[in-house]
Amino acid sequence: MDRTSNAPPLHPMAGMDAFAPAQIADLVETRGVAKATAGTMATLVLGVVAGAYIALGAVFSTTVATGSELGYGPTRLFAGVAFSLGLILVVVAGAELFTGNTLIVLAVASRRVTVRQLARNWSLVFVGNLIGALSVAVMVTVGGWWEGSDDAVGTTAITIAAQKAVLPFGTVFVRGILANALVCLAVWLATGGRSVVDKVVAIVPAIAAFVASGFEHSIANAYFIPAGILMDGRAPAPADLPPPDLGGFLQNLAASTLGNIVGGGVLVALVYWFVYLRAPSRTPGDPPR
Repeated sequence: MDRTSNAPPLHPMAGMDAFAPAQIADLVETRGVAKATAGTMATLVLGVVAGAYIALGAVFSTTVATGSELGYGPTRLFAGVAFSLGLILVVVAGAELFTGNTLIVLAVASRRVTVRQLARNWSLVFVGNLIGALSVAVMVTVGGWWEGSDDAVGTTAITIAAQKAVLPFGTVFVRGILANALVCLAVWLATGGRSVVDKVVAIVPAIAAFVASGFEHSIANAYFIPAGILMDGRAPAPADLPPPDLGGFLQNLAASTLGNIVGGGVLVALVYWFVYLRAPSRTPGDPPR
């Protein structure tokens, strides 16, 4: 007997292969639990790897921006696209990035992860990210990367660091919120993709947007500013800016870290938890969390 006539009509989005938003929320929650309960050494090592990946994206971005005659907007766009390499490596190759792990707040809100577990993960990953980012800053300095284009690459690196180091705390904090909202949305969109191509295409626009807009990412700045400090005195420095220093770095790091927590943990994680995962929004028959 032909039953096709009794079949319900296809949903207009039935041909889409990506996960639906509610499914993404479930995946992010489940991964948050896995991250928060992972072993100490694995978490730390993957944190180091992620910091190095983000730093390599920053190296690529600085190289692309050096000597560009395309104008302000297009130059920053291409620099942002190049910087996307960092998060692509984190998501596809696998690593633990502090700013992306602010999404674990979603699992905390669902009571599947404790605040103590969250703090442990963040602490290990943040320390690992710093080690990875700083190690790349040292390596590209010792390796003479800054000598490219008659030291122009080094000048670009120092200029980026100096511009970031003089920003007021409040400015960095707000830019940090915006930066990590975009980073976590990139992670969210990548989670919805099923293939490597899906994930890469999802990541690039959001990351290019945050870099081109001049927002502040704590782990990226853990490379950018130390790299500028290390290269100061080796490559020509901009005459209109004070040289980047440790005090400026620490202030920027503190402000951008706090802003990143708000941007990812509140504007993305808690918003989507409220929409899809809080108890009243659960579909009847869903297992309790």
